[in-house]
Amino acid sequence: MTKVRHILGISGGKDSAALAIYMKKNYPDLKIEYYNADTGCELSDTEKLLERLSSFLGGIVTLRAAKDSPEKNPFVHFLKAQGGFLPSPNARWCTKKMKLEPFEEYVGSDYAISYVGIRGDEDRDGYISSKPNIQAVFPFRKNIWSLDVINLVLGNGNIQKMVDIVRDLSADFTMKDEFIEILEQPLTKSFYYSKKLNALLDLDIPLFNHAVFEFLKTTDYPVGKLESFPLLDNTDVLVKADIFKLLEDNGVGVPAYYNEIPFEVDGQTGTYCRSRSGCYFCFYQQKIEWVWLYEQHPDLFAKAMEFEKDGYTWNQGETLAELIKPERIRQIKQDVIRRQKENAKMGKGSSLVDILVDDDVLCTNCFI
Repeated sequence: MTKVRHILGISGGKDSAALAIYMKKNYPDLKIEYYNADTGCELSDTEKLLERLSSFLGGIVTLRAAKDSPEKNPFVHFLKAQGGFLPSPNARWCTKKMKLEPFEEYVGSDYAISYVGIRGDEDRDGYISSKPNIQAVFPFRKNIWSLDVINLVLGNGNIQKMVDIVRDLSADFTMKDEFIEILEQPLTKSFYYSKKLNALLDLDIPLFNHAVFEFLKTTDYPVGKLESFPLLDNTDVLVKADIFKLLEDNGVGVPAYYNEIPFEVDGQTGTYCRSRSGCYFCFYQQKIEWVWLYEQHPDLFAKAMEFEKDGYTWNQGETLAELIKPERIRQIKQDVIRRQKENAKMGKGSSLVDILVDDDVLCTNCFI
């Protein structure tokens, strides 16, 4: 039997931490390798979470890029190699150099399943490796499969193959006839991939998963190399509230940077925090998160400012020196208060994490 490794990356944020706990508790027979890609630029709260989680899991492998470099951390090493050019949404060299390359080097040429903690209430795709020997799976979602797998199994050219697979599956699946009716409908402009996928999942999640598993056995995907896969019968869908509960109930706790801190401006009160893990200077931070860093960790903010040289800035069109001018901070805080009030009126969550959901354009690969 071909060896397949089970690997779970822990970024230091809530979702990957909760996924590690979830997999450890629910699938104890899976020999999962837990790892963290250390950038050397994390908040101390992140490091504390990793320590607690390591105790719970029985150990976390630390991956570190440029480990033989004389520089103080991998980021400084690669920043110099880039000639001082700071990473940005359009040039995410930090992700490639400090996260993806160490991870893919760690896996090597082995077949591997990478478990990714994208929640059931998130509408985004996760990490898909360019290496065919690494396959991503998403246990928190109704659909555990990656987009490339869905496009393959639901493509019009594979309709008959999928129908034959379903017919051959165990008689325990009582919805097979209805399931086949949906499968036999070709994709069109009005019956597109996601619509067909949701129709199948709404009918029978385990049946869909078992059919995909049998299909993958005819491919070179890592999951198809397994004799069995326990997630096939999983119907759990975990959302944000479930994540926090998992962390608290198992003694790991939530990273302190998620704690809402009140602030006041012009007689009005709002709250702020950090909405994600990652490097303290992450360019995906919202303006209010930079203000949070400036006011709560002025030493780290000062370090981030030092990187802005030769016209390179973390935020397009605005330097950190400009962002922390009193009037600019006032504008940023006023905007957050306004949005928090709007959310509260609509009965939605008014924490910073809640109001930034729509703006949460993440570099997903940072969270593998």
